[in-house]
Amino acid sequence: MARSNTAPAQETNPPDFLAWHVANKGDKGFWTRIGAAWFHRDRKGLSLQLEVVPINGRIVLRTPQDDEKKEPGA
Repeated sequence: MARSNTAPAQETNPPDFLAWHVANKGDKGFWTRIGAAWFHRDRKGLSLQLEVVPINGRIVLRTPQDDEKKEPGA
């Protein structure tokens, strides 16, 4: 049975977090935006929507900045 009170309104609300893939090459980290996450209405969980799924590295969730196009760590 689905819970209607926890579904995110992804179509109208900006994301609460942006999902980034971080790959380390030597002493540098390369950040690539791969998706976004929204809190459930009851704020007890998140819905994560990924555009790609990395096979290495790590996934980092960060709050969006004013300039979303600028990648963190760059």
